[in-house]
Amino acid sequence: MKQTEQIKQYAELLRLTQTRNNPERLIHQAQLEKLSYTDFLHTVLKQEVLHRQKTDLERRTKLARLPKDHNLDKYDFNFANGLSAPELKQLRELLWLDQNYNLILMGPSGTGKTYIASGLIKDAVENGYKAYFTTMQDLVTVLKMKEMTSQALNTYNRFLKANLLAIDDIMLFPVKKHEAVAFFNLINHLHERASVIITTNKSPTQWAETLEDEVLATALLDRLLYRCEVIKLEGKSFRMENRKSIFENIQKDSK
Repeated sequence: MKQTEQIKQYAELLRLTQTRNNPERLIHQAQLEKLSYTDFLHTVLKQEVLHRQKTDLERRTKLARLPKDHNLDKYDFNFANGLSAPELKQLRELLWLDQNYNLILMGPSGTGKTYIASGLIKDAVENGYKAYFTTMQDLVTVLKMKEMTSQALNTYNRFLKANLLAIDDIMLFPVKKHEAVAFFNLINHLHERASVIITTNKSPTQWAETLEDEVLATALLDRLLYRCEVIKLEGKSFRMENRKSIFENIQKDSK
């Protein structure tokens, strides 16, 4: 019993969570299976590695702040929007991410821009990259508050160290001059150090109108478009085509 307690203490110091939580089970399993010293040590270390990988993935997924729908395995190719299955497969391989390429997903509302962007963030996180999803509105809030709150500053610092940052609905709302400058500084820092995914329903030529600064818009586009794939999505809104009604069940039951 004394040795078991010492094992727990040593495991705690070494942050071996699985061993600390239940050394008795590990020892009992080894006795039942008559494991060699090598096999027993291998089993203990393997469990610790798997546990750390699982908790690390959960932590990074939480920090990514993904929308509810983000699993590209469920992508509906029956809904035509201009992106083919081979093209999506190539995007999901993430080779462009290693080369610091950017993506601009452009098109009307409901054509899958957010879904594709967040799905690629999920794929990147699962492949070990530091990847984050944010809306332009939330990003502007972070840029404004980073000098005032530690939470905003921590979020901003994570963005600075990202391998991939997806910014949803860029230029959907007017941006004030100081906010636009702060946004440019972030993009300028990430330029050729990381990849950026932009979703927008406006063409790059319309960005100057939203920013109310043609020079700043030109400098921003220069960095985003330098190594970039622009994907134009089109078609009807998926949400409108598949919208739900609160009376659906009543209508079905009355037939």
